[in-house]
Amino acid sequence: MRRPLALLVLAACSRAEPDPAPPARTSASNVASREGAELVGTRPPEWQADAWTTPAPLTLAGLRGKVVLARWWTAGCPFCEASAPALRDMDRRFGPRGLAVIGFYHHKGDGPLDLAVVRETASRYGFTFPLAVDTDWRTLDRWWAPRDNRRTFTSVSFLLDRRGVIRLVHPGGQYVRGDGVLEEIERTVEALLAEPAG
Repeated sequence: MRRPLALLVLAACSRAEPDPAPPARTSASNVASREGAELVGTRPPEWQADAWTTPAPLTLAGLRGKVVLARWWTAGCPFCEASAPALRDMDRRFGPRGLAVIGFYHHKGDGPLDLAVVRETASRYGFTFPLAVDTDWRTLDRWWAPRDNRRTFTSVSFLLDRRGVIRLVHPGGQYVRGDGVLEEIERTVEALLAEPAG
């Protein structure tokens, strides 16, 4: 009974069959060689979202001049919940210096999308940065289109520089303090914030 339950939990964050037991720690040197590395140096298309927690929808064009960290998340995803403290911390520490953390909720449940579940999950994760609902995965599929249907996770993160160019892709799963990956993301954020705007 334990095995099917574990697979059910993993399925909450991945579209494809999960790889067998990923390592607890991931070397920071592996970040650049991971799935999605071919997107580094490209500009993603403008995102599309149906609902925002901000009074007005945010756009990539409107965030030009800021470093942007876009993370897809969903309810019931253990990787999203594990990464929540890192996202909150980066928003708190780097936000005043020009980092915009944006969370994109992508619904994975069997039933219809329930905005109350989105709000409850965001509250439980402690998210206070802008959140959008990526209904039908319109933006996720445009930014993270599966190559031969082989993208493993959907809890992907994109780090964009002040010109809107992708500089780092974290292909999903979690990042937590001490795993090396979070530290690499933070070093990249620091470097991008030090670059001149424009």
